Order: sequence, then structure tokens, then C-alpha cells
Amino acid sequence: MLTIGITSSIVDAGRLSTALDNIAAINGKQVLPFVLPNIEPTKAWSYVKQLDGVLMTGGGDINPTLFHEDPHPQLGSITPERDLFEMALAKAALAEEKPVLAICRGMQILNIAAGGDMYQDLPSQFQSELIQHQQRAPREYGSHQVQMKDSSILASIVGTQTMFVNSFHHQAVRQVSSPLAVVGWTNDGVIEVIEHETHPFQVGVQWHPENMKDEHSKKLFQGFLKACESWRSRSKAN
Repeated sequence: MLTIGITSSIVDAGRLSTALDNIAAINGKQVLPFVLPNIEPTKAWSYVKQLDGVLMTGGGDINPTLFHEDPHPQLGSITPERDLFEMALAKAALAEEKPVLAICRGMQILNIAAGGDMYQDLPSQFQSELIQHQQRAPREYGSHQVQMKDSSILASIVGTQTMFVNSFHHQAVRQVSSPLAVVGWTNDGVIEVIEHETHPFQVGVQWHPENMKDEHSKKLFQGFLKACESWRSRSKAN
């Protein structure tokens, strides 16, 4: 069976939480999902070595000290334990070349782990006029478009360069560092898709495909699982 690690949020009363949609999006007869605890960052590498892929989920705001900034006035609540564990997890996944699907906050963490940074508050820090990035519509509704490079992994998986996606964020990726590259944007110029320049599947998306029921979202998760299968087959051959 494929072993897929799923990151978790720290919620009130010291509890871990992840949306059931995160699990349902990858669960199948040949998939064994694991919800990862936010424990010592030193253990993140051991987790990654045991996994065939990592699903980095959405959640709350990210500690700006991770990219050497002071907190912006509009920064929301942060969970330092989660930040440190996920940073170590992302760095390990990049180094071990494991398949990664990073969603919303997960995409931002993946980018920071690779040396990039982010907007702490998009509405007050972005230089141009914005579309609505915190939609007032059901979570499964695609509220705005994303345009992707035709050469991108994601465009090849979903079979189109244009998708309608949902949107629930006030933070966003800003500067992206190699080995990651920007391959998708909204019409206002906000980064919505990043990918590893050479890896078959280390992909970050700013929206929440786990909440959507469209074919493009299904194909995204299918592509992720296919990459995990390929990685497992290669590792066994070696």
C-alpha cells in the first residue's frame, strides 16, 4: 500500500485536527493515510523516510520569523509548533525527492522551506488591485480563474491551462526560489501554482482542491497518487 502523510492543524484545547476532505481526497484501496503530529522537528525526516508522499494541508497563518520578518499588524493567530515541524517536513521531502502536494498554507510552507517568502497580509501588502481571495461562497465553488503555463506539470495533468478554483486566504507566496518555480497565477497576478523545476511531482496550489468536486481537482489528486506509486516502484527497484 502507498503510505501518504497528511499534515495537521493545532486547534483549541491542544488538539490536532485535519479536515476529513483531506483524507477522503487520497484515500483508496491501495492507500494508507497517516495524519502527522506536530512534534519535534527532528523527527520530521524519519517520517518522510517512511512515506511514499506528503500532503501538506491548509490552515492558519505562518510565523514570519521563518522568513526573517517582524509580524505585520494584520497577521492572524500562529502555531509555532506546527510551523517548525512542517518546515522540517518540507525540507526533508525536498531533499529526499518525495512527491508532495502542498495546499494553500502548505504551498506557502513549501516555498519558505526552499528559500522563498510570502505576503503576511495580501490585501495590505500587494501592490496592485486584487480580486476577491476570501470568497463568500460555498467551499466547493470555483470563484476565480487560475492561468497556468502550458509546460507545467499541473496543466498536463488536468488537461487545460485555465481552471476555476476556490479561494480562502489572506496570505500568499511572494518570492519563489529555485528549485521551485511559478507556473500559475490569478488574473490579478497573485501566485497560485508553484512546482519543482525538475521533480515529477512537487506541486503547490493556493486553493483547496480537497473541497471541490470537479474533474480537474480529481485529476490533481490522481496525479499526486500516481507520482507516489512511481516513486515507490523506483525505490523498490533500487
